Amino acid sequence: MMMKLFEPLTIKNVTLPNRIVMSPMCMYACDSEDGTVQDWHFTHYISRAVGQVGFILLEATSVTPEGRITSKDLGIWDDKHVEGLKKLVQRMKTYGAKTGIQLAHAGRKATVSQKIVAPSPIRYSEKFPTPMALTKNQIDELVNAFQQAAIRAKEAGFDVIEIHAAHGYLIHQFLSPLTNKRTDEYGETMENRSRFLFEIIKAVRNVWEGPLFVRVSATDYHQEGLNVTDYIALAKKLKVAGVDLIDVSSGGIVSKIQYETYPGYQVPLAEKIKSEANIAVGAVGMITRPEHAEEILQNERADLIFLGRELLRNPYWPYYAAKKLGVHIQSPKPYERGWM
Repeated sequence: MMMKLFEPLTIKNVTLPNRIVMSPMCMYACDSEDGTVQDWHFTHYISRAVGQVGFILLEATSVTPEGRITSKDLGIWDDKHVEGLKKLVQRMKTYGAKTGIQLAHAGRKATVSQKIVAPSPIRYSEKFPTPMALTKNQIDELVNAFQQAAIRAKEAGFDVIEIHAAHGYLIHQFLSPLTNKRTDEYGETMENRSRFLFEIIKAVRNVWEGPLFVRVSATDYHQEGLNVTDYIALAKKLKVAGVDLIDVSSGGIVSKIQYETYPGYQVPLAEKIKSEANIAVGAVGMITRPEHAEEILQNERADLIFLGRELLRNPYWPYYAAKKLGVHIQSPKPYERGWM
């Protein structure tokens, strides 16, 4: 039986060499605090490309300086960011990996300025200031910021763009009724609350022809928040709007909410969205065992396996998985003696 974990997957004009994805994880490694690529990023990402991760998705990269989670975040709000990103992309591709970037804005969870913004003036916790509610003009400016970021991502040579609409950051803040109390065309109904996301997708699609992913939190873990049924309906519309894959995560919108985690705890959310919205999905969340990853793919519960902390522990997880599953994979030539 062919192991699906090591089968290629073609999305639009891009063929991923296998189904193993490095999930976007913030590194907080920009020592210069100007959002530019540092030596750390070359070491961190290229080692996973050497390790034969098929698709490497960069951390949340901010479309505005004010939208950073911290001052140490990567940025893509200025043309000066392109040079470093382009070099990083080229070096990852040297080892066969496809590359993506996650475009993000933290909204009320940003920490670089006291003048943080959100759909509504509701603070995340007592540790955060109360955000200013965005005006229509400011919303338009942010949509344009995402578009300009997509142009820069294209110039840098990325294969895929992912829009970060999860984990309680700005787009998720618009989507969830827990954080969006607006009474204009961006509030009150799910159609209105998702308007900001669809405006961003349209703006990005006007300048980007390649694969487009959206990361969502498929449940807010709150009875008054969104759940997977809401996201199935949303995913159907996202597909029509030109989104190619839903990266299915969960939570992050409200502080102090406890929920049980265990290996694969988010996979049922991905499975439901895939089957009921008929769209490709990525599964993420404490997937560490190759046999578990293969089961998810063989049973068509997801199309890609997103690995986060496991790849922090082991940049050569694809080699480990291949040995476990009895698959031969091509090694980097300098490593042949160790990988045979």
